[in-house]
This record gives sequence, structure tokens and C-alpha cells, in this order.
Amino acid sequence: MAEAPRPPLPPFDITAAHQKVRMAEDAWNARDPQRVSLAYTPDSVWRNRAEFVQGREAIQRFLERKWSRELEYRLIKELWAHDGNRIAVRFAYEWHDDSGQWFRSYGNENWEFDEGGYMRRRIASINDLPITEADRKYRWPAGPRPADHPGLSELGL
Repeated sequence: MAEAPRPPLPPFDITAAHQKVRMAEDAWNARDPQRVSLAYTPDSVWRNRAEFVQGREAIQRFLERKWSRELEYRLIKELWAHDGNRIAVRFAYEWHDDSGQWFRSYGNENWEFDEGGYMRRRIASINDLPITEADRKYRWPAGPRPADHPGLSELGL
């Protein structure tokens, strides 16, 4: 059985690309590995840092591990470029480990979508910067970033 389309669908115009980026940000901020994994094709291929992941089940397990280590995770994504079925984003997220050390992780992702709007490839490069709790910029309650919260450019990130 074919899966229902996941709009917006490629080819992406600027409005659809921005919408796809915000939908991804909101889903990741919900920190629900099952929900997030459903945005990817069943055989989706990822490179996340130096880890290679393939398929929804592996993506779900990866996210479970990620969010068990990266506590109080808050993410902001920003559209960098788009063309046809591809979108490039830059992002930054804040989190702390189980010792209480805070980090801001900066990165870039390249996304490729199938015709149904599911991501079939995700390539992510990420660097972690230790920060103090006082240096945090993302202080909204758990869940999606409020509509009036500044984005990366507005925060100077």
C-alpha cells in the first residue's frame, strides 16, 4: 500500500521550502522518535555526524538514543537554499548532558525528498560548543518554538 502524500510536495517553491523546514523543526522539538521517523521514506539514508543510519526503524532507534543523551533539547532550523526536490538548512540546538553541561550544537543539513514529500536522504554535519546555562538563548517550554520567538538570523547565530 502506497503512503499518503506528505505535503508540501516537490518541486519546492520558497513558501513550500520554508513550510517544510518549519514542519521538521516542530516535529524534532516534540522529541517523539516515532512521529519524526514517519517523515522519512522506509529506506531513508542518513549521515548524522559520523554515524550512518538507514530506514525508519533505525532512525527511530537513533532518535531515542539521541534524546536520552541530549536533555532539554530545543532546536531552530533556517532555510539556506532549495531547488526541485532538495532543501538545505542550517540549524542550532541547545541541550545539556546528564552532568548538567550545556551545549549549543551548530550544523547544516542537506535533504532530498521523494515525489510524495518524504525525505529519502539526510546528510548532517554538526559541531558542539559547550556553553554556560546563562548563555542559553532557547528558553521556551518543551515543544515547538513559539511563533514569536526569534530565529537563527535574528539571534545572531
